[in-house]
Amino acid sequence: MSESPWLERLRGGFKKTSDRLGDNLSGLFTKSALDEEVLDEIEEALIASDLGPATAAKVRDRLARERFERGLSEAGVREIVAEELAKILAPVAVPLEIDAFPRPQVILVVGVNGSGKTTTIAKLAHLFLEQDYGVLLAAGDTFRAAAIGQLKIWADRIGVPIITGPEGGDPSAVVFDGVKKATAEGIDVLIVDTAGRLQNKKALMDELAKIRRVLGRLNPAAPHDVVLVLDATTGQNALSQIEVFKEVSGVTGLVMTKLDGTARGGVLVAAAERHGLPIHAIGVGEGMDDLRPFEADEAARAIAGVPKESEA
Repeated sequence: MSESPWLERLRGGFKKTSDRLGDNLSGLFTKSALDEEVLDEIEEALIASDLGPATAAKVRDRLARERFERGLSEAGVREIVAEELAKILAPVAVPLEIDAFPRPQVILVVGVNGSGKTTTIAKLAHLFLEQDYGVLLAAGDTFRAAAIGQLKIWADRIGVPIITGPEGGDPSAVVFDGVKKATAEGIDVLIVDTAGRLQNKKALMDELAKIRRVLGRLNPAAPHDVVLVLDATTGQNALSQIEVFKEVSGVTGLVMTKLDGTARGGVLVAAAERHGLPIHAIGVGEGMDDLRPFEADEAARAIAGVPKESEA
């Protein structure tokens, strides 16, 4: 049975990582047994494949512990890599559930400009619409006319209402109007775009703090989620962005975008190991259906380059 279009796109998104892993493992399996030298070489190959030293050490320990006296094929190592990756990723594979009461559930979306934040908001809205939730967008990045305009276009395209304010206006006023409208109309989810200007971290922190104060007056539980959008093509820089946005905005979860075959998927594993934040969804392309809830086993097998379990 052929894979679903989503799984095909997912494998394509992680192709660079799985190909790199194959290149680095190639030629390591000529010996009859896995001695210390081969184990060291496998560990180095995993590190060179962007899976990180901690993951590489876990795989090496597993191989040493199970003592494959008759040797092990590259496919066998990939299978073990997939199993170990799944163990790391499973605890952070947490879907974004709409369970706030009273409504609306307020989701602040943060991230640097250019990370795909605005299009990710539209794709999240699309996901929620598929689940029959009512969605309202709020254009809280008031300092960029382009951001307001782009979010308006997406709102029209997917058929959801949007709250906007004047360029250069107060973002917290937009958020206030958004909560009022969502509450009055019984809308389930309010997704708020925010500014991504890290050049002045203090100003951004103050702005987000003001948004939180305004939300708190209307609903003490809001914001219910602070979701950081990360561009996977930025590699290690994505990990440093997590540190900054945790400090600036109190990030509660991640969405990883642009896993489109040019990115190194290892950053996903590194983010899970280093920060342990929920990964709500991943995006593998530009299409509206190219953002889906994060599934640990699917991602682990795609990164390791092994078939889905029914094919193995």
